[in-house]
Amino acid sequence: MKHRPSRTERIPVRGLRYNIRHWGNEGSPVVFFLHGWMDCSPTFQFVVDALQQDWHVIAPDWRGYGDSEWLSRPYWFPDYYADLHEILAHYSSGCPARLVGHSMGANIAAIYAGAFPKRVSQLVMLDFLGLKPPIDDDSPTLINRWVRHLGRKPAGGAYASIEAFARRFIEMNPRLCESRAVFLAENLCRCLADGTVEMNCDPWHRVPSPMVYHAEDNLACWRRIEAPVLLAIASHGFANQRFGNDPEEFKRRTNCFRNGQVVPIADAGHNVQHDQPECVAQVIEAFLCRE
Repeated sequence: MKHRPSRTERIPVRGLRYNIRHWGNEGSPVVFFLHGWMDCSPTFQFVVDALQQDWHVIAPDWRGYGDSEWLSRPYWFPDYYADLHEILAHYSSGCPARLVGHSMGANIAAIYAGAFPKRVSQLVMLDFLGLKPPIDDDSPTLINRWVRHLGRKPAGGAYASIEAFARRFIEMNPRLCESRAVFLAENLCRCLADGTVEMNCDPWHRVPSPMVYHAEDNLACWRRIEAPVLLAIASHGFANQRFGNDPEEFKRRTNCFRNGQVVPIADAGHNVQHDQPECVAQVIEAFLCRE
């Protein structure tokens, strides 16, 4: 399959070198695609290939991901909100932005849209409704674990070859065809000096946060979003795994969005952009183009 070509540029974002990927023409309507945890911008290639209209898609590699600068030390999650703020100021200073986020990218986009409601015109969240509240995690436990992690460099997880990496993608996601698995292996990895390959993400992202997760903080932000919101929920994704058997909680969370629309994505796991890119592209465009 022939893929739509992308181009990249480096821009400074809050003292770091950020890699920004572009698809489409500069004069076309702009939409920002925001990737999730342990991922990077090429993950959206199949969705971009399936778009029917002319868009200028702008997809950053978050700090510590892909070809953006790595810290090689622990990350502070709120930095992503400030990074997004500066990226939008750089590319969309004169008008509110259209945001499409997957998983962690959806989390960042939704929190930002609640904190800065006038800066977002439309929001698409791909398979994200927040996390379940922790059962037994508390601050002393998490801080103790975090500090102990600082004493050793986390491992990245190397594979013998790109082919082995592609096979691993298929093992983790049986819905993934071989050609897409090979593309992801080639574009989401980096080659090491010994010939092995690993995910192109700073392994420090794997260190658990020292902060207790409070779902109500997310929901408070969601209630302040003014933009229309599309919630694309994968049939076998994390949102259904976490809340599919709890319809009251599912409804409580989706009802936080004053102008929200839930669209199911059939036969898809959490990585809907890999499993059903044509369907994802269709629902995104239908949402972005509605009056």
